[in-house]
Amino acid sequence: MNHIATQVFKYLLVLVMVAYTAGSFQILTVEKPARMRFAFYRQVILVLLFHTFGFSVIMLHEQTLEILGMYLTELLFMVLYVVIFRLAYRNCSRVILSHVLMFLAIGFIILTRLSPEQSLKQLMMVLVFAVLTLIVPLMFRKEKAATVWAYILGAVGILLLGVVLVFSSRTYGANLTLNLGVISFQPSEFAKISFVLLIAALFRYKHNFGMVLLTGVVALIHILILVASTDLGGAMIYAFAYLFMVYAATGRLFYLIGGTLVGGGAATAAYFLFAHVRTRVAVWLDPWPLMSGKGNQVCNSLLGMASGGFMGTGLYQGSPKLIPIVEKDFIFSAIVEEMGAIIGICIILISISCMLKFLQVACKLKQPFYRLTGVGLATVYGIQVFLSIGGNIKFIPATGVTLPFVSYGGSSIGSTFILFVVMQELFIRNRNEEERKERLELEIERRKEAEQQQAFRK
Repeated sequence: MNHIATQVFKYLLVLVMVAYTAGSFQILTVEKPARMRFAFYRQVILVLLFHTFGFSVIMLHEQTLEILGMYLTELLFMVLYVVIFRLAYRNCSRVILSHVLMFLAIGFIILTRLSPEQSLKQLMMVLVFAVLTLIVPLMFRKEKAATVWAYILGAVGILLLGVVLVFSSRTYGANLTLNLGVISFQPSEFAKISFVLLIAALFRYKHNFGMVLLTGVVALIHILILVASTDLGGAMIYAFAYLFMVYAATGRLFYLIGGTLVGGGAATAAYFLFAHVRTRVAVWLDPWPLMSGKGNQVCNSLLGMASGGFMGTGLYQGSPKLIPIVEKDFIFSAIVEEMGAIIGICIILISISCMLKFLQVACKLKQPFYRLTGVGLATVYGIQVFLSIGGNIKFIPATGVTLPFVSYGGSSIGSTFILFVVMQELFIRNRNEEERKERLELEIERRKEAEQQQAFRK
């Protein structure tokens, strides 16, 4: 009976996800407030249905009150988060808000299936960061205060990266985690936000060759620390974010092409300098001879996704736990194996629509600081998704980068919440400006009508 129910819910999950994905692109072109509200509520309902169908299968298999409690807590959180965020920020982007819910719902489902204990920890971290980051938009409301925060956070970010390099222990070939006893976190996850803010602040007034050199030095310091920590996936995110921000600031394609060529040379050098990079490239080229050793993760990932096919094996019908560190680095493989390639493709498309929304918001901003912040954060998000999913499907060598809002990890959850709420503040700035223009145009029309009526009376 459980098997039949699992298969039924498998198809329902696919139908709901396809409907949500189609709506995520349709909503990008909606302009009328009434239609936007309808589209937003439709998307939220689809998210809640997806979450409910997924947990229905989990409860059939686990049959514990803990799972029921987690489901109800997550459901209540998602509803309250929408209500509270909309009350706190009336002009927030409904598109971005609905994507936050969908990515979290996907993460809640797959993590609970893999490890209820880790999923419960993830839920606690989501609740904490969701509350803490509610005040982040207020920090960036005034441009002068925002740039001050950018310099402060930029300096703190560099300092923390240096501390991790010196004092952290090596994990899976890289120095990533700073252990403070009670808590541990990855500063590089948060420093990528402070890095974008710092570069945007430096380009605030000037974008000449001298400023490009200065920002280049700042970027190089970040990247070299990450390379020394052998966090090459993080270094790539920082490098691409910087290149696209320079291009957005100067409008010169030369910097983007030149930087890409330099990055290619640096990647080649990393291949010869770091043994674990050579191993990952070897695994990427042909993992099967190394299946019993270094290639085990990639091979099991590919076998799992192949067994899932387009529709997936169904939750609890696959073997995603055979993939080492599946809940962090290879979460996308677990999703595709049990939920299907169609849902995997939908996740990619939703991520693309999310990045397009970020760029749409950034392009409308007039102030250089906010515009460059939007471009930088959009790039950080897009590159991170590309590295995470690309490594899972063997499109590129695995980098150990997490999938935003879906993979397990407090630092990843926290930094992603910050990224999304900063983008919300940028959207709110645009919307407030549009409302001011609309009120001004309406006032001008009223004055013209009043003048015409007075002239007619005369």
